Amino acid sequence: MNPLDTEAAMKPASDSILNPAAPARQEAPLLTVDNLKVHFPVANSRLPFAGKRMLHAVDGVSFEVRPGETLGIVGESGCGKSTLSRALIGLNPPTSGRILWRGKDVAANGSKRDPSLCKSMQMIFQNPIASLDPRMTIERVVAEPLTTHFPGMGAAQVRERVLRIIERMGLSQAHLQRYPHEFSGGQCQRIGIARALISEPELVICDEPVSALDVSIQAQIVNLLKDLQRETGLALIFVAHDLAVVKYISHRVLVMYLGRVMELADKRVLYASPHHPYTRALLAAVPRPDPLRQRQVRATLGGDLPSPLALPSGCVFRTRCSYADAACAQQRPALDLMDDGAEVACIHPQFDHAGEKIAAHRL
Repeated sequence: MNPLDTEAAMKPASDSILNPAAPARQEAPLLTVDNLKVHFPVANSRLPFAGKRMLHAVDGVSFEVRPGETLGIVGESGCGKSTLSRALIGLNPPTSGRILWRGKDVAANGSKRDPSLCKSMQMIFQNPIASLDPRMTIERVVAEPLTTHFPGMGAAQVRERVLRIIERMGLSQAHLQRYPHEFSGGQCQRIGIARALISEPELVICDEPVSALDVSIQAQIVNLLKDLQRETGLALIFVAHDLAVVKYISHRVLVMYLGRVMELADKRVLYASPHHPYTRALLAAVPRPDPLRQRQVRATLGGDLPSPLALPSGCVFRTRCSYADAACAQQRPALDLMDDGAEVACIHPQFDHAGEKIAAHRL
């Protein structure tokens, strides 16, 4: 069985649950990201007096997230996924660009951000154990957003809400006075989800929330997030390396490479007929348990990942792309809309995953 088709094994359900319809595109977006850039100055260790160079971690990313929608973000390690996530939540100040929450620019005043936004936008961190304060009991960890954002809430009401969300995560009252080191990685991730959800946010950013967990626990966490989304209308940004998990949970998928967006499309379009050579390379790299099918996969991605301190001119993927030509080095491709709804940053998006031409053109 192809790992890209493992969603059926994650949870027996109807096709409508496994492939939920994306929210109506007419609905106003919760979050709008417009040409966001996050650059870091890096000192030259070999030439300390030569000045600092800029590391382009996120380099002009744009997308929208609507209520009840899950946007998956994929790409190789070092492509800027976590930096983007931290910039959205306010942990990494953007160098330029706009982050709009319901049309209001939340990054307009630099690092200053409306504290009330933290109630509406929360984050589940990649390392479930390191994200919890080891000196605080689980009750205090989960209750902290309530005591911070709802200072008028009584202690009895806080405890009641903590107990309710903890039980929803599959834990019990007996766990409240324990400390993070007494729990497994999966339990710590459930505690992190409880902390993120207790303030009833409208959007949760999940930065590789299942990468440190085994497959069975991954399925439990992902199904829990999907159940909560159906119950509350929660919007999610789901960052992951596992393309099967992203396919299962997402409505749309954004593919990043060296801080830039390569492709943004509905998940069914992207997995069935990816346009960008990098997207096809990612899908081709997924291991297949059938040796015969594995031998048929073309090795479309070679070479090393360029340094974000010295990005290639034009298209940043051209140094590893088998379709690159002289034009790819001259211009930075913008996201073009294809007739199947995909947005692709490529001047040669006419090949499918098998190398054959497809009947798609720019609108």
